[in-house]
Amino acid sequence: MLTAAAFALAGRRILLLYRLGRAAQPVEPERLDAVGPRVRAVGTEVLGQRKLLVWTVPGVAHFAVFWGFVILGATIVEGFGALFERDFAIPVIGQQAWLGFVEDCFIVAVLCGLVVFTVIRLRESPKRAGRKSRFFGSHLDGAWLVLFMIFNVMWTLLLYRGAQINTGNFPFEHGAFASEAAAKVLEPLGDTANDVLETVGILASLGVVLGFLVLVVHSKHLHIFLAPLNVAFSRRPRALGPLQPVYSNGKAVDFEDPGEDDKIGRGSIEDFTWKGFLDFGTCTECGRCQSQCPAWNTEKPLNPKLLIMSLRDHALAKAPYLLAGSDEQRATLPADVLAEAERPLVGPAGDGGVIDPDVLWSCVTCGACVEQCPVDIEHVDHIVDMRRYQVLIESAFPREAGVMLRNIERAGDPWGRGSGARLEWMKDLPFTVRVLGDDGTDRIPEDVDYLLWVGCAGSLDDRAKRTTRTVAELLDTAGVSFMVLGGGETCTGDPARRMGQELLFQEKAQQNVATLNEAGVRRIVVTCAHCFNALANEYPQLGGNYEVMHHTQLLARLVAEGRLVPAHPVDATVTYHDPCYLGRHNRVFSPPRDILGSVPGLTFNEMPRNRTTSFCCGAGGARMWMEEKIGTRINENRTDEALATGADVVTAACPYCIVMLTDGVATRVQQGKAAEEVRVADVSDLLLRAVRGGDESGSTGSTET
Repeated sequence: MLTAAAFALAGRRILLLYRLGRAAQPVEPERLDAVGPRVRAVGTEVLGQRKLLVWTVPGVAHFAVFWGFVILGATIVEGFGALFERDFAIPVIGQQAWLGFVEDCFIVAVLCGLVVFTVIRLRESPKRAGRKSRFFGSHLDGAWLVLFMIFNVMWTLLLYRGAQINTGNFPFEHGAFASEAAAKVLEPLGDTANDVLETVGILASLGVVLGFLVLVVHSKHLHIFLAPLNVAFSRRPRALGPLQPVYSNGKAVDFEDPGEDDKIGRGSIEDFTWKGFLDFGTCTECGRCQSQCPAWNTEKPLNPKLLIMSLRDHALAKAPYLLAGSDEQRATLPADVLAEAERPLVGPAGDGGVIDPDVLWSCVTCGACVEQCPVDIEHVDHIVDMRRYQVLIESAFPREAGVMLRNIERAGDPWGRGSGARLEWMKDLPFTVRVLGDDGTDRIPEDVDYLLWVGCAGSLDDRAKRTTRTVAELLDTAGVSFMVLGGGETCTGDPARRMGQELLFQEKAQQNVATLNEAGVRRIVVTCAHCFNALANEYPQLGGNYEVMHHTQLLARLVAEGRLVPAHPVDATVTYHDPCYLGRHNRVFSPPRDILGSVPGLTFNEMPRNRTTSFCCGAGGARMWMEEKIGTRINENRTDEALATGADVVTAACPYCIVMLTDGVATRVQQGKAAEEVRVADVSDLLLRAVRGGDESGSTGSTET
């Protein structure tokens, strides 16, 4: 009866969730491809707990509890069997000592894991740590109830197993050490008491398990069942790097001829795909994402965890409306359900919005949340999809971003300088840079190794122009033949796409792809991490397939091949900032460090947050062109971390990062918190000094940072 009732209650909930998923949009076809990698992902991330184990102590505790429930599934079989046959044993293996030993090992491991979880939750209680607690905003009562239920499963197991030993019905003669210890405690009670405790223990154990099943499907612990599905259908190899095109009804939207029923972005909860709903239901509320989020860590309203939770709660509250078969049925729904259905997906809290605009526009798309999430939730994709609807359908976005978008549309760059200014960086270089079209040819000659994609910042921003000149000099020194497009370049469209202006991105990307394909470009080297990501990962979506290298990758290779020889010592203490779109999004971690490691005389001090846990500079997600009006500045937070290493040179490998860190250092110098001598430079600048010698200004005629 207990089993039938529990399965009926759990089944009813699961059916509701399934129907709710069916009400969402279909997923893009790529979600169903590459079965092998998806199976391996489930193996490593679910069974192997790979992402959870990155945080060692809670990871090991979760590993113990997860595998405890997997292994202890055998005890559930034993318990049900014992209801009908008191000395029941699983066929073949049910009386082998190793099984009893393993079962008891995991009973103890789960109990130890519960102790760890309890200590962590007490130490990081929101009442003590406020918004610094990664459990801020989580459903704490439900979490404590689940821990209590898991504890009940374990002690009832030991109760009936210990009593079974004393009544002679236990299937294992030896090996079950924890159960044997429980038996010694119960033995003085006598045969009759142990006989009763055996029956009570079995019923209690199975009753708790069945109650736990019902609790799980009605709580955030639903992730126990949904996590394998969410990982299996997640973007491979990770939901970082390229953004997806706009999909509607499972197909990419053709912006040149969109369908009448095409949905652009996410304007309501039912506009999300069923994979989006899986994301919402899979959230464990662990707070790993928020602990790494640069917006949340600088007192902004964006909390990736709370964003996903808000979408989940809204979807569940709106479910009766979405699942109603007709308008007549909807009219009979309770007032609170109808009110939920009327809430705008994005809007101020005063207007009942599910997601506040300040939350949506605080995101820098750094990907730290996606990197940390142990169940592969795709926060950035959901945020950008909601931005797409706001920009393209509602025309609602921060005012200063509108200037940037108009400049890209009108002049082809975010600053509005136009193509005529794209060759200014070459002035006074000690050699001639070949420009496509100057010699009358519209194709890249065979003797050219690389097209140097200068980018908007590299052409127009004084600090970034220094890097472009430095890289050009290093390539010339190494004998690498390269050419630039000059005025033929236009913005890659990266800022527009991250803002949600997909139409403008498509326009600029198609223009660049046409230019590159007509020129016969095969290999590209680029100094901007954002251009690198767009050209390498997003342009293939539009027919632009090229071998794209970041300048640090190429320079590190040239040093390794002996074509660049850093022979001159550079007396400096240096730290390195991993750009999000180079490091976390594209896994380029070693080349910049290899370059710095090749420079003689240099002392390198790593920042605590580095590589996959690097803290954003604050410029991503088109935030480069939007003022930070809420909380503290992200770039100053990162600058403080860099200065704490004792470095007198803060290096990066992206013009956005150079701009933001330079501003951060300048602010701290004005406040008297940093020495006047501290400067910010691209890693290539230090390499050029080591190769050429001379002062720290680097190349001839370079603009000072």
